[in-house]
Amino acid sequence: MSDFNNGYARPLPQTADMSIDAGLRAFMLGVYNKLALGLVVAAALAYTTGNVPAVQQLLYTVGPDGRMGMTILGMAVQFAPLVLIFGSMFFMKNPTAQGTSVLYWLVVATMGASLGWVFLVYTGASVASTFLVTAAAFGALSLYGYTTKRDLSPMGTFLIMGVIGLIIASLVNMFWPNGVLYWIISAAGVLLFSGLIAFDTQRLKMSYYALGGDKNAIGVATSYGALSLFINFVNLFLFLLRFMGGNRN
Repeated sequence: MSDFNNGYARPLPQTADMSIDAGLRAFMLGVYNKLALGLVVAAALAYTTGNVPAVQQLLYTVGPDGRMGMTILGMAVQFAPLVLIFGSMFFMKNPTAQGTSVLYWLVVATMGASLGWVFLVYTGASVASTFLVTAAAFGALSLYGYTTKRDLSPMGTFLIMGVIGLIIASLVNMFWPNGVLYWIISAAGVLLFSGLIAFDTQRLKMSYYALGGDKNAIGVATSYGALSLFINFVNLFLFLLRFMGGNRN
């Protein structure tokens, strides 16, 4: 993944001929197509793990008081995306287009399967409406990141540090629950991942010019780009769901 990121900081050329523009459009379309298909696969797997009783029982437990828990398999599936992402940083020093594509689909599948709890906690109607709102917001934010002339790179460090702070605050709230902190974290999550969608879109656009037409590098960038946008989309959806989701209980 480090090879993919190296080109991000390089400035956009002031002029580009029509072939470069056509190549950029094809590259971004490849990213968005992969992202869209990934979201469909993840949604189908989440629905299956959350609504098909035979599968649901393998991952989740529901106590007499209605509280949801996880089986050992459920916990393994829950943490699998993180293991895959961090593992790739150590084992994919020289990524290939095929290898990063496999990584993308593994993360999509495990993350989708780990989201079945959403259907156990929230009503189906609120999940669907929140997904549509997320899709609309994602489209607008990504379009802004693609078309804006403003350099968004200075906000990158702020956003990454914000996400780290968000993770720490979430862990604190997990062990010492606080209603006010919960809503602060939720609002911050919406803002941070909204910013990351625009930032990552522009970063992808900039990376295309730095790749120089290298087919393997473009394949790697397509998968990594789709993965970063997929993660941003899912997190924005989950934080919006805290505000828009109708609880089943």
